[in-house]
Amino acid sequence: MNLVLIGIGLVVGILIGSIGIGGVLLVPSLNYIAGIPIHVGIASVMFSYLFSGLVGATMFARRGSIRWSMAGWLCLGAMPGAYAGAATVSLTPAAVLEFLIATIMIVVGINALIEQGEPAATRSWSRGELMLLGVISGFGSAMSGTGGPLVLVPILIWLKTPVLMSVGLSQVIQLPIAALATVGNWVHGSIDFKLGLMVALTLMTGVFVGARISHAVSSKALKRLVSVVMVGVGAAMVIKIALRYLVA
Repeated sequence: MNLVLIGIGLVVGILIGSIGIGGVLLVPSLNYIAGIPIHVGIASVMFSYLFSGLVGATMFARRGSIRWSMAGWLCLGAMPGAYAGAATVSLTPAAVLEFLIATIMIVVGINALIEQGEPAATRSWSRGELMLLGVISGFGSAMSGTGGPLVLVPILIWLKTPVLMSVGLSQVIQLPIAALATVGNWVHGSIDFKLGLMVALTLMTGVFVGARISHAVSSKALKRLVSVVMVGVGAAMVIKIALRYLVA
């Protein structure tokens, strides 16, 4: 099983580091391929994002791809959102959240594919808007075990934020989300710290490689890649939910 975990972690880490989206694949892969119970998987994965988020944030910060004036307020909102998400994860049907996230990804991904080029200028954000976006990202990420980028990147791209900046901000927001979700999961749920550390090691390696890839390709190519992955993963999530109910 260790080799399976290594393979899953590397692939997901590369996706997270390069396009900010990939965490959505981690919990289902651990569940379906490695046989890890879903609630243990979510809690352990959120713990692992503490380490991969640190690598991703460092890599993007070194290249000046993080707007810190935005990151601080996003993180401030993400903390209570992440704790609340972790505290209520067992009370909300996973299919409901999965379907909403999948819908957002498909709509935003298609819209980004249709639109050409990067936005001419980054819109100005109020502190309240950034904190609200942080709360939404933190809550949704902790509920689904996706770490932050899955929720934040599609919303930022939809709101005309440059794709590289969106991915950079998503790396930073993983840290408070992972920290507060881990506290919440420790209090209200079950964390396999050994599993979390094993996943973290592979994620960190993948994120390091992915971050280098993201800065080596053109913004147009990166935006198209992000968009295609969003549509593909969103469609896969919808199919998974449908199959789950058909089988039931």
